[in-house]
Amino acid sequence: MSDMTDLPEITDSHCHLDFPDFEGQLEDIVARAGRAGVTRMVTICTRLRLEPQVRAIAEAHAPVFYAAGTHPMSAADEPLATLDELVALAKHPKFVGIGETGLDYHYTAESKDIQQTSLRVHVEAARETGLPLIIHSRDADEDMARILTEEFQNGAYTCVMHCYSSGAELARQMLDLGFYLSMSGIATFPRSQEVRDIFAAAPVDRILVETDAPYLAPPPFRGKRNEPAYVEKTARVGAEVFGMDYAEFAAQTQANFDRLFSKAQLKAKAA
Repeated sequence: MSDMTDLPEITDSHCHLDFPDFEGQLEDIVARAGRAGVTRMVTICTRLRLEPQVRAIAEAHAPVFYAAGTHPMSAADEPLATLDELVALAKHPKFVGIGETGLDYHYTAESKDIQQTSLRVHVEAARETGLPLIIHSRDADEDMARILTEEFQNGAYTCVMHCYSSGAELARQMLDLGFYLSMSGIATFPRSQEVRDIFAAAPVDRILVETDAPYLAPPPFRGKRNEPAYVEKTARVGAEVFGMDYAEFAAQTQANFDRLFSKAQLKAKAA
């Protein structure tokens, strides 16, 4: 993509391009991302019944890969995902991760039991397929640490804590398991010094960047619809957090993404 931009290449490791916010605009969204140096995007399916339309977006746009799972806030409303179902989806060449899954006790604590059951199914699928688990965690640090650690002891798997904004102790425990932390627009907000400190204490070879678009746009777009092109703004803050220049940090996050989402790397090279 060097003909499109002189900016360092970077990957938006987590966005939601099937959301209504982007309807009819995906050609422009992907093109703007490319002009910002964003050469890959992973769009996340949060309800498995919507997987065909998320898959179609990845099939239609060369830089877009996808993952699928049952979001914890939907776990009580959707059929429980099965191991066979997730393993079958993972056969698609552009399917690169399991999730997002996890625990959300902020909005949906009443469904914590089914969330935990769903989470363990997704862990099993990550273990079976060798694809990374994509975790959403909010106000559930203790249960999250316990379940992911128990499951890791049952058999290793890889994982990214997406949009990390939980506590320092959970971050430490996840890093100890070899997992990754993903930096979203939250890390760019003025009042997020605690989040930046957690990232600064982490190994830089375990950091990804993401938008979680359409949510959490970084400055100067805060309060507006987020999109993959804006991950560059978050990564510039990440570079400051780690005391690196932007090109160096972008290259590091690319290497990290390639290591964790190795299927996306192989597919991109084949293309």
